[in-house]
Amino acid sequence: MKSHLTFAIALAAALGIASAGAQTSQEAIDAHLKAAKRAAGTEWRGLLGALCVSPANAPPADVKPGPPPPNRASLYVEPAKVFDDLYFVGTKDRSAWVLPTREGLILIDTTFEYEAEQVIVGNIRKLGLDPANVKYVLISHAHAGEIGGAKLMQDRFGSRIVIGEADWEMIERSVNRFPNGKPKRDIVPFDGQKITLGDRSATLVLMPGHTDGTVSMLFQVKDNGKPLTVAYSGGTEFNFINDVPHFDTYIYSAHKFAMAAASAGATVLLTNQSEFDSAASKIRMLASRRPGEAHPLEVGADAVQRYFKVFDECAQVVRIKLLK
Repeated sequence: MKSHLTFAIALAAALGIASAGAQTSQEAIDAHLKAAKRAAGTEWRGLLGALCVSPANAPPADVKPGPPPPNRASLYVEPAKVFDDLYFVGTKDRSAWVLPTREGLILIDTTFEYEAEQVIVGNIRKLGLDPANVKYVLISHAHAGEIGGAKLMQDRFGSRIVIGEADWEMIERSVNRFPNGKPKRDIVPFDGQKITLGDRSATLVLMPGHTDGTVSMLFQVKDNGKPLTVAYSGGTEFNFINDVPHFDTYIYSAHKFAMAAASAGATVLLTNQSEFDSAASKIRMLASRRPGEAHPLEVGADAVQRYFKVFDECAQVVRIKLLK
């Protein structure tokens, strides 16, 4: 695997990132902040806050998980049918999704280990589905809030687990993060790979940045029979090593997935965290949706692109500060 430094030099050249001298001015920072705010619009204010106002600045430590927050249950919500063929089984802050197919289920992300039995397995059953039919589990990245239920699904139901190469390595290196055991290495996706089950496919786009092995996805859903394309962003915040090479990688990946989403005609934006796509609150709006009214999660191609523009502009701000 290329080092971040070697990779970043090539990416910087490809992106036309300006010289250090040109990017250290306060004027440049202000310009990027203004562009980020404009791109966020009214849809992506939570994203703007997380990346431009109060960004994370370090990777999670390899320490034993603490006890669940005492108020965690206050974040639980009922599972829901969101499109004709997509179900939400997550929480107010951690999203997990089920794609039904003719040959079983595809599960995207699995929340935290301490709640996976209730939130993932329990919610799938509440929807009248059988968790034993989950054939693939697609993990966007190997942080605790996404990978928590992977081992449970693998051990109990024999689900195949798909995780990016670098994140499998991160799991295997960890000494303390998995006191109850780690999922066994399974499928390592390649860029552009299609995970197909029955009549459904999800196209995987490697998007290193949030973690080195972050995986984003493109797939179709139907809204009252109308086909729509979903861009699923696999990782968001800057909780990685904060240096220029890592930010160059992050910025390049944001451009790459934005282009992939545009090429696919994506008009729905979903993520691994509801605080960024407002999935949990938008799902509640479905109950009062009127005939002919747009689906609350169908934000349009322009808004999908602006989501990743916020990634870019906010990352540029931190990158310039690192050059000072």
